[in-house]
Amino acid sequence: MIRTVILDKNQKPTKEQLKQIEDAAKREIVFDEDSPELTPEMEEAFRLAAKNRNTHKKMGVS
Repeated sequence: MIRTVILDKNQKPTKEQLKQIEDAAKREIVFDEDSPELTPEMEEAFRLAAKNRNTHKKMGVS
């Protein structure tokens, strides 16, 4: 399950939110057919796509 929380610029997470993050970090990742484990090639493609996206963000390109 994914939980998204949007914080204001100066807002800090609550103790409950921090505990949820710590608990989630301790869990094992469970892969399934909708979310399979990535092969090394898929991981590299993902890294390159993110790097490319971030480069365009810094340049102000949409």
